[in-house]
Amino acid sequence: MVLSSRRQAGLAALARLWRTTRTPGNPSVGELAGAVPRMLSARLSGSYQDVSWSRLALMAAGTAYILSPIDLMPEALLTVFGLADDAVVAVWVTGALMDETMRFVEWERSRVTVRAQPVD
Repeated sequence: MVLSSRRQAGLAALARLWRTTRTPGNPSVGELAGAVPRMLSARLSGSYQDVSWSRLALMAAGTAYILSPIDLMPEALLTVFGLADDAVVAVWVTGALMDETMRFVEWERSRVTVRAQPVD
């Protein structure tokens, strides 16, 4: 029951995000994916502080869990049930990553760049 409600919440968040990215003026899914390296670079440099290191670590751990070959055995033995845990983690990682990059892109857009005026 808890797993089902978590899965539903994750899918609802992804659906909401998908609708948001399709709204004119908002970044597309492709733009959000392209913003990930910029977000990581800005976080490493310290210019962007709105995403915590622990959240980034959880997203990296979730990605490693999905890609890990160690987890292949349960899928082979348990088929659908073995894939369910990967699906839940994938939904969470995707939703969290898109949510963070959406905030990052909004932060980028809100920054005011000061351009030097030419001196006469």
